Amino acid sequence: MPFTAQTTGMIDIGSNTVRLSVYRVTEDGAYRVIDQGRWPARLSQRLTTDGRLPAEAVSELGEVLRHYKRICRIHGVERIRTVATAAVRQATNRDQALSALFEETGLVIELLPGEEEARLGSLAMLRTMNIEDGFVVDIGGGSTEITLLRNRQIVASVSFPIGCVNTSTRFGLGEGPVAKTMLDAMESDILDKLSAQSWISQHPGLPIIGLGGTVRALGKLRQRLDEYPFANLHGYEIPSENLTSAIELLAPLTVEKRRKLPGLSKDRADVIVPGLVILQAVLRVCSSSGIVVCGAGLRDGLFYDTCLPDLQMDGEDAVAEESIRNLCALYPGAPLSHLVQVNRLSLALYDQLAPGFEVPADWRRLLSAASRLFRIGAVLDYNDCAQHTFYILMHAHWNGMSHREKLLVAAIASYRNANALKRSLAGYRALVRPGDEELCAKLGMLLQLAAALDRSESQAITSLRVTCVTGVTGGAGGRLLLEAAASHALPVETTEVQALAKDFKKCWGLTPTLRLV
Repeated sequence: MPFTAQTTGMIDIGSNTVRLSVYRVTEDGAYRVIDQGRWPARLSQRLTTDGRLPAEAVSELGEVLRHYKRICRIHGVERIRTVATAAVRQATNRDQALSALFEETGLVIELLPGEEEARLGSLAMLRTMNIEDGFVVDIGGGSTEITLLRNRQIVASVSFPIGCVNTSTRFGLGEGPVAKTMLDAMESDILDKLSAQSWISQHPGLPIIGLGGTVRALGKLRQRLDEYPFANLHGYEIPSENLTSAIELLAPLTVEKRRKLPGLSKDRADVIVPGLVILQAVLRVCSSSGIVVCGAGLRDGLFYDTCLPDLQMDGEDAVAEESIRNLCALYPGAPLSHLVQVNRLSLALYDQLAPGFEVPADWRRLLSAASRLFRIGAVLDYNDCAQHTFYILMHAHWNGMSHREKLLVAAIASYRNANALKRSLAGYRALVRPGDEELCAKLGMLLQLAAALDRSESQAITSLRVTCVTGVTGGAGGRLLLEAAASHALPVETTEVQALAKDFKKCWGLTPTLRLV
């Protein structure tokens, strides 16, 4: 699809937090967040007994929005889209508040209906995760949206006026511990509200994909408690028993003691327990075994809806494919034509060798990704390309693969030798399965051979026939005959293949030989 260069600000006036994200899209199709802002507004807590948003709260909000406008102006933002959710939606003076904010800031604020909030949250998930069926659950400060997905399509959705902030207020939770009787009362109340939508309990066992600050806070806490080696929250899986243990850990503590817990944001310490109780109630109604954390949320849904409405995500692995395309556009470490050629050659080598060496079929997908990303580190420094490639792939936000799969892709893409591979994987051993290191070495070596076959970056090889010349398939001492049809002679490629022949033989038991036909 054609891309239009644009810089856009998305402001989410949430019930607990007011957030800004500034997105940039370039003409060559690269897009990313370039700035963010966050203010703990607690608007749901500040509603008066008759449901009004006080003038001082509106005034403070106006000042924050003006600050966000200044940030947007610095980045040359052409458009700011501002939306308000549950707290403003529930305020009895919402029209006056929105008019006052427009007068103060010049921003037209959209008041999102609950169903639209659910749609945008689901859109963010669908654009960033490769999940077919499940419940998208977005727990905010003043509302909780639940959306049922089947075959990546929205089947049903609902917004409940219960969130971590207004639940805390309704049950009078203060600075002290939360007693077991209070936990039970909160959960009973929430379960009663959820039971009004019978369809939620009619799809037992589907995964829950969690959005919003409560779920992200739980993910950060669990990662710290479990000493999880990968800091990325997006795609992090939390079994239901880990949710239960988090509630058991947090509820007996005072708010002050919660604030001192490593991994838990200080400004969420007083509302994390009711948020987790809401999540636990949803899990029970859905009969789900756990949660998958979605790091994308409402602002990302607004971005896709506003800036990339025609982005096509068709196909079985569409999320990963689009993410790889975007990474290549963001970090153009090599000509695209070279990456396409290396991808083609590496898969041709894989298809010939993998069956005889019992390489699992699903590793072809990992090699395909790695073969398009192996030069990404060159945008920082060509000489240390492999090291930078591993770092970028382990720290950049890209989607459509599990944490383990991302690690394996990074290891294959950055492979140089067995010792360097061990060093790269050393800090991530909790994600590595038996046999992974050996397979990463094999496919990393295969990728090096494919890159050698286009070392001149001229795409001279038009077809490649791969033959194992051995007495026994995979036997030591055999040859890997590479017969290439090419548009010109291949002296550089021949030299490169000869240079890595010894290392290739160590991995595969085969000595590669390139012949022009």
